[in-house]
Formats: sequence, C-alpha cells, structure tokens
Amino acid sequence: MKKFKVGILGATGTVGQNYIKLLQDHPWFEIVDVAASPRSAGKSYVEAVKEKWQMAISIPNKIKDLTVRDVQDFEKIPKDLNFVFSAINMPTKEQIKELEYNYAKKGFPLISNNSAHRWTSDVPMVIGEINHEHINVIPIQQKNKDFTKGFIVVKPNCSLQSYLTPIYALEQAGYKVEKLIITTLQAVSGAGYPGVPSLDIIDNIVPYINGEEEKTEEEPLKILGKIGKNGIENYKNIQISATCTRVPVSDGHIASVHVKFKDKVPLKEEIIDIWKAFKSLPQELDLPFAPNQPIIYLENVDRPQPKKDRDNDKGMAVTIGRLREDNIFDYKFVSLSHNTIRGAAGGAILNAELLVAKGFIK
Repeated sequence: MKKFKVGILGATGTVGQNYIKLLQDHPWFEIVDVAASPRSAGKSYVEAVKEKWQMAISIPNKIKDLTVRDVQDFEKIPKDLNFVFSAINMPTKEQIKELEYNYAKKGFPLISNNSAHRWTSDVPMVIGEINHEHINVIPIQQKNKDFTKGFIVVKPNCSLQSYLTPIYALEQAGYKVEKLIITTLQAVSGAGYPGVPSLDIIDNIVPYINGEEEKTEEEPLKILGKIGKNGIENYKNIQISATCTRVPVSDGHIASVHVKFKDKVPLKEEIIDIWKAFKSLPQELDLPFAPNQPIIYLENVDRPQPKKDRDNDKGMAVTIGRLREDNIFDYKFVSLSHNTIRGAAGGAILNAELLVAKGFIK
C-alpha cells in the first residue's frame, strides 16, 4: 500500500527519537519531516541530535540526512505531508497549545503526546481499547475551531495506562468500580533526557513527581466519559486517589491498585477470565501496533517485573499479577505497562492507525 507521509514535531527529543525507532519499519507510515526548535533547524538530523541520541539502535539511514525544519516554519512543510505527531517541548503549555492549534488550522491532523490539550473539551484523549468512539468528537472540534481537514487528538499520561484498561474491562463486564487507590512506581525514562539526576535516583525512590498525581486521578474521568453536544463530558462515578513515585528502573511503570466495587463483587477467577478475554476495536481491526492480547495475566507470585515483562506484545500490553482479596477494599493487584512505548510514542501511533482505519486521516 502507498504509505502515509508523516512528520514529527520535537523529533530530536526522547519521545521524538522513540517515534523514529518505532516507525522505521511501519507498514503504513513513512517519516518525511522532522521538526524541532530553531537551534536545530537547518542541520541534518544526525548533526542536530549528536550525542543526545538515546535509543538502543543507530539512527535509521532514511532519517540521518533529513534536514531539521524549524517547528514554527510552516512554509517548509513538505507538500505531501499527511499528518504529524507532536512531541514538542516548549517553555509553556500555552505555547504548545497555540502551535498544535496552528498545525490543525493549516489542515494537518495532529496526534499529540503533550498534556496541553488534554483538558480541551472537544479534543479526544484516546486509549484505543477504551474510548475509541471519542474520535467521533472530531467533527464537533472542527466546527468549533473552524478547522477544515485538520484536528487534534491526544493520548493520556503514561502513569494511568498501566491500570486503566483492566479497570475498564471489569466495568464493561458489568462490575462497576466505585473507588481506586493507586500507587505508581514510575521509571526514570518517563522524565525524559537528561531527566532525573543520577545522585537523586540511584539507591533511592523519589516520592513526588510534579503533576503526576493530578493526571492519574483526573484524566481517567475524561477517558471514561461520553460525547456531549460540545465535546467530552467527564465520567463521575469513580473516585481515584493516587500517589506517584519515581524509582530506579529504566523503562516500565508499575501501578499497585486497590479496587472497591459498587454493587456486585466478582470472584477472583471471573476477574482473571474477563482480563484474558478482553479485546476491543484495535484488535478487531488488526491494527499494526495493537497488542494481540491487551491484558496479560501472570500467575507467578513475583510478577510482573519491568525488566522481564515490559516488552510483552510489542511493549503495548498491560501485564498484571498478584490479584488477591483486600482487607479494606475488595481486591488489589499489580500492573505494568511500557511507559515509552504504550505510554508514549507507541500509544500515539496506535491512535494514528485507528484514525486511518476509521477514515479521519486520508
């Protein structure tokens, strides 16, 4: 098939590098445009990145010699560009909002890793297996913002992707959840590069990550919400309390989850069966980045572990273990997702595939 021409905003940063790594052999998408700050503009990609390249592969040959475009220079956007991924880092969220808005205004679908538009009511914040129908808010967004072909779709924060899909699967099976207590153990790669100083994280746990607890508690309410007249209306039936910590792990966010159900309480065996059987639209459409089994349950008492389980099913699955009854709530379990694949570039790539499959990107 003819490949879609893709651009990456913030291509020299860690998330931008992950896009390059993950997209190098993608069957649908081809990177033709790399954009970054003015200090990188005009240089070849390899010259702009230099020692900042953090991936465990060499820079793909197709990317090395691409000239980095100033992310604000719209005149030099390739004429055949179909859509863009946004991983741009700027001093303020308002600047990111404005930049992403300008790309959509100029007719480009934009799939963002940034938090700037996560609380814009007519911008869908999508986890493909949970709220894929939220992409149907795009016509409302285009009407509200006077976009023609362009639009903005965002992915949520990486911290909640390690636990929300299994909770959603239980809700879909008829077991409504009332309260959640979440404690996350988040990898250092989630802080980008250079990220957390080594003297802060080696032999240590940092019990605070700026903004993470608010995102972990609040973003699920939009994801689980419904489309209203003017955008997404938040879900109001779950209470979430979160504590987010940084741990000395390279990749892979773990969540320790305590669950209280509203009415019916399933048996342990029922919960495991629900998770093992769970599939959604990305699996039905057989999208390239969709995990074959979105939720993997391990019986081992000492799993999941980031080092051993973060790469399960292309790094796109949620891996769960240690489901047991709780003395205060109903159940507790430990879950894991790969924060720089499922939680960042990979999750956004899956969203782009979904948008292509449903005809929003042409």
